[in-house]
Amino acid sequence: MTKTISLLGSTGSIGRQTLDVAEQLGLSVAALTARGGNLDLLERQTRQYLPRLVALYEPAAAEEFTRRIRDLNVKIVSGPEGLLEAAVIGDADTVVTAVVGMVGLRPTLAAIKQGKRIALANKETLVCAGELVMDAADRYGAEIVPVDSEHSAIFQCLRGCGDRGEIRRLLLTCSGGPFYGMKFEGLECMTRKDALQHPNWKMGPKITVDCATLMNKGLEVIEAMRLYCLPLSQVDVLIHRQSIVHSMVEYRDGAVLAQLGTPDMRLPIRYAFTYPRRGENPAEPLDLLNCPPLTFAAPDREAFPCFALAEAAAEEGGTACAVLNGANEAAVGLFLQEKIGFNDISRLVKKAREAVPVVYHPTLADILEADAAARRAVLPE
Repeated sequence: MTKTISLLGSTGSIGRQTLDVAEQLGLSVAALTARGGNLDLLERQTRQYLPRLVALYEPAAAEEFTRRIRDLNVKIVSGPEGLLEAAVIGDADTVVTAVVGMVGLRPTLAAIKQGKRIALANKETLVCAGELVMDAADRYGAEIVPVDSEHSAIFQCLRGCGDRGEIRRLLLTCSGGPFYGMKFEGLECMTRKDALQHPNWKMGPKITVDCATLMNKGLEVIEAMRLYCLPLSQVDVLIHRQSIVHSMVEYRDGAVLAQLGTPDMRLPIRYAFTYPRRGENPAEPLDLLNCPPLTFAAPDREAFPCFALAEAAAEEGGTACAVLNGANEAAVGLFLQEKIGFNDISRLVKKAREAVPVVYHPTLADILEADAAARRAVLPE
C-alpha cells in the first residue's frame, strides 16, 4: 500500500480529490506541483500537508510563492526541471500524475525509472508515448495503476485474468457529454459555457471540453490499447448516460464483468493507493435500489468527428497519436479563449493530422517533435 505520495497537479480537480483521499488514508505528501494559476489554494495545501518540495511550472509564480511561504521549511523549484525533481523525490513511493497534457510525459518516465508506483491520471502520457512508457515500466519494475474511472474499472475487471487471450474486448463507457443526441450542424454555435456543462462529473476545463467533443473517449481508447496491449478491434465504446457502469470486460466465453460505482473520482484514486487491497471507504456506496435505469448506446462518429479522428490515429500508430493529441490541446486552448468555434476543434485536428507526417517506431525525440509540429499546424502565426 502507498505510504507517501508526490502529487503532480495538486490544484486541479484530480489533485484536490487526491489530497482528500490521502488525508483519509493517513498518507504523507512529499511534493506538490502546480502550474501557478491558483496560488491561494496551493498555499493552503502546502501549509496543511507540509511537503518538502513544491514545484511551480511558471517561474514568476514560483517567485511569488517563495515570498508567501518564507516561514516554512519548503524547497521551491520551477519550470519543467522542477516538475522532474518532484517526480523523482526520494521518499515518495507513489507518484500521482494529475497534470493535464504532454507536460506529464517526461516526469512520468523519470518516476518510472525510479521504480515508483505511478497512479496515472495523465492520459496524454500513454496516448503519445504508450509503447515507450510501458516498455520502461517493464524494464524498471514500476507499477502503473490507472486513476481514470474507466481504466480503473478495466484494471479491476481484469484481476485474476492471467491470459490476455481470454479477452474478447474491452467496453469503455462514456457519458456522452453535454451535447449527447445533437448533430454536427447543431453543434456549430455551441459556446465555451455550453461545453463546460458536463452532466455527471466535475473536471477541469480542458478535459470537460474533450468530453464534449468525445475526444476524451478517443484518447481513452488509445490509452486502453497501450495499457492492455490490445488492438483497436478489441476496444469498444458505449454511451452510458448514468456514469454508473464505469467500464466492462467481455471475455471469450461470453461473460461480461463490469465495475459499478457512484461517479466519484475518489474511488479510483483510493484504489490506486490501496491496490492490491481494498479498505473501508467513508463515502456513500452506490444504492442500486434508487439508481436510475442503466442505458447504453453507440457513439455518433459523424456528429463528433474527434472520436473518429482518434480511432484513425490509433489504427495508424507511430507518431499519429502524438500529432492528434498536440493538435487537440492547441485547438481546445483556442476554444477556451473563445477564438474559435466548437466544431473548429475537429477541423483543426484534422488539418494537423493531414499536414504532419507520421514517424513509425518513434523515439522520444520523434514524439516530442510530432507534438510541437501539430501545435504549429494549429496555432496562428
